[in-house]
Amino acid sequence: MALFPLSALRPGVRKREVFGWAMYDFANSGYTTVVITAVFAAYFVGGLAQGAAWGPLAWTVALSISYAVVMFTMPAIGAWADLHAAKKRLLMAATAGCVLGTVALAFTPGLAGTAGGIALAMGVIVISNTFYSYGESLTGAFLPELADAEGMGKVSGWGWAFGYLGGMLTLGICLAYVLWAQAQGLPAAHFVPVTLLITAAIYGAAACVTFALLPERAQPQAARGKDSAWRQLRKTFGEARAHRDFMWLLACTVCYQGGVAVAITLAAIYAEQVIGFKPSETMMLIFVLNVAAALGAFGFGYVQDRAGHRRSLAVTLVAWIVVCLVAASATSKGEFWVAATIAGLAMGSSQSAGRAMAGVLAPPRQLAEFFGLWSFATRLAGIVGPLGYGLITWATGGNQRIAILATAGLFMAGIALLKPIDMQRGRSAALAA
Repeated sequence: MALFPLSALRPGVRKREVFGWAMYDFANSGYTTVVITAVFAAYFVGGLAQGAAWGPLAWTVALSISYAVVMFTMPAIGAWADLHAAKKRLLMAATAGCVLGTVALAFTPGLAGTAGGIALAMGVIVISNTFYSYGESLTGAFLPELADAEGMGKVSGWGWAFGYLGGMLTLGICLAYVLWAQAQGLPAAHFVPVTLLITAAIYGAAACVTFALLPERAQPQAARGKDSAWRQLRKTFGEARAHRDFMWLLACTVCYQGGVAVAITLAAIYAEQVIGFKPSETMMLIFVLNVAAALGAFGFGYVQDRAGHRRSLAVTLVAWIVVCLVAASATSKGEFWVAATIAGLAMGSSQSAGRAMAGVLAPPRQLAEFFGLWSFATRLAGIVGPLGYGLITWATGGNQRIAILATAGLFMAGIALLKPIDMQRGRSAALAA
């Protein structure tokens, strides 16, 4: 609890509430680490699709569909949550959906090599990742209720750091089982389902800590009619000029998070298909990446509050550009390890910085709604980045090096879109809303 100094928190907020909030990052990170990054993504391409050239594209299409669903539903869900003070209730429902979806994925390896297996896996990924994304947006909306503007970076960093610890724990347990299974001569079709069940169990158990410790501090707002959530959402877009710094942040987020999404969803595929990593080596690589990301998220939160949000985020995006250049030119596992380590440090810090900036610029009475807009941007990024990568790979006959090199352009665009943001002006507009 000493990690949460009271100076960073809002009056009346207790440390255990922040711990409960951070535990949700701990809970859901296992899903992204095992399912989206390290284990199931690579198995989908190499096992279910049996290494076909269209495998990466099919994987990115499934993710893109889920992100499209979130894009067009989360802002209205957030507006409804604000009106009814229902963030916590919706967070519980989203958690249940993702956990059950992860369990359902455990049944897909038995259908490897069949069109039905591919279709089923894609459908379940759409469902589980949609609910995961809902949960990520809703938990982010609690952040401004817990931290003041000066401590937003620290608290966001704590959350991301806890998240990577959760991802490491889940992946570590899965890796231990995979190594045992491989020593017994068991195939991936056997150990992949077990890793999915482990992930679901840890997600559900750790999230219960959040539900027990994190209160719903918001109060229901006056009802504004049957379609009030949609009307409020249209009003928010209509008032975009009053929140232009937040809108610039959303544009920036679409670009740089598109690049981050490529790293999250395709790192294992690139490592195995291009560099030649074995599944156990890939899991170890992602484990170390999570260690670096946890250090980056935790330490960078303090740097961000001191150096400024915009400048800090720009530094992390430069690091991402370096990652793309090194990964695209890597010809050995050692060189790719260097790229992955830098990516880990940049991933934790850039994701923490973006969430903290959204928290500073979001109006206090519309937190879930504005984090719904932020979720719209991150999920659009999840389509733009990975789908673009998949299309480039497919169009170049499977050349993923060109695709990863093109990803550097997304981070360059993110840096350019940071320039118009004035955090002080944006905070004033948020408080006046």
